[in-house]
Amino acid sequence: MYKEDQGTELKVELTKDIKKEIIAFANTNNGTIYIGIDDDSNIVGLKNAKKDLESLSGMIRDGICSDLTLYTKIYIENIENKDIIIVKVNEAPNKPYYLADKGLKSSGVYLRHGNVSVQASEEVIKKMILESNSNSFENNVSSNQNLHFEYLKDTFKKHNIEINDSKCKTLNITNLNNQYTNLGLLLSDECPYSIKCAIFNGNNKLEFKDRKEFTGSVLKQVNDTYEYLDLYNKTKGKIVGLERQDLRDYPEYALRESLLNAIIHRDYNFTGSILISLFDDHYEITSLGGLVKGISIKDLYYGVSESRNPNLAHIFYRLKYVESFGTGIGRIIESYNTYDKKPLILDSDNAFKVTLYNVNYFDDNKKVLPSSLTQEEQIIEYLKKNNRINRLIVESLLDVSKTRANDILNKMINENILEQAGSGKNIYYVLK
Repeated sequence: MYKEDQGTELKVELTKDIKKEIIAFANTNNGTIYIGIDDDSNIVGLKNAKKDLESLSGMIRDGICSDLTLYTKIYIENIENKDIIIVKVNEAPNKPYYLADKGLKSSGVYLRHGNVSVQASEEVIKKMILESNSNSFENNVSSNQNLHFEYLKDTFKKHNIEINDSKCKTLNITNLNNQYTNLGLLLSDECPYSIKCAIFNGNNKLEFKDRKEFTGSVLKQVNDTYEYLDLYNKTKGKIVGLERQDLRDYPEYALRESLLNAIIHRDYNFTGSILISLFDDHYEITSLGGLVKGISIKDLYYGVSESRNPNLAHIFYRLKYVESFGTGIGRIIESYNTYDKKPLILDSDNAFKVTLYNVNYFDDNKKVLPSSLTQEEQIIEYLKKNNRINRLIVESLLDVSKTRANDILNKMINENILEQAGSGKNIYYVLK
């Protein structure tokens, strides 16, 4: 006997309104939708269940924001020799979910109330947004509760930090219900995220020299990855006056801090790996998720910081992996103060990239940009290697103000040297 209630919805056929029911369950509570059963519990079946299933999949992917694919399960079941579609919807974490064509307003957001789906009020929508923002990834309950923490325990023991059930709650590794959080997942031996490193011959990606993937607890990943990169961070000597000075390819602080920054601040809602590429003349580290909303790259230079994963950052701070909050990027820049080439920092909506230059490569091969180059020529030389540039990079590259950077770029556009692409904060420039 099928009956509509708080967790059950019956539909005779597939219509566009099905999206409202899916949204309502995702915003309120777990639910099941039966398509091919009428309000009197009669199984009427579907004429072409396979085609309807494909249409339904498209509706969920394209008609609902944010993506509910991970929180829904759809399948065909044969009952009384008739095909019906069953839709299992889990209450999802990133509320509110809404109709893509209506937007984040009452006509687009639905809740389950009794046996019907109703529009959410503006007040309720605002409350859901606030709760969702405070319910960050690292505080959510981990989908994997069979976790082990051998590496974490060993690390804490080396730093004389006690670890027990009470401490796990204090550090937000577990919640008040003794469930492991996603922070616990990141610190566990079962952590599903990884760091992929690639060492290339030359200054492009045509030929691999070596590659490795590092897994396990994020604490293990940061140590293993740094040891690996340190093997390739060669030391070269040069004579200054009567003394020999040993100089590593990359300032150790910059290498270490860029790695820690990628792990601590990346967006773990994305499942991809942190990517590290090491070339003869530079190093790139790219993490998923751009800067936290409201923070700009310029803010980082001034020491302003807003961590996406504050609990993870706190643990790294307790372990003395990071010295203080908000100083990392500034100190990376400072570590290059005596060199001609400066680190470059790029940010997009979904990625954050730090590029460090090999100081020995430039010194030994005389490939540092000659001081005789004009500002325009320095931009051209940069673009020959990197394909695109934006105003912030120009400011860093030439050590000029925002106004001066804009003036130079506009002049080069007028002279048909550059052309502008992108829009808004994603504007960039390429050689024409």
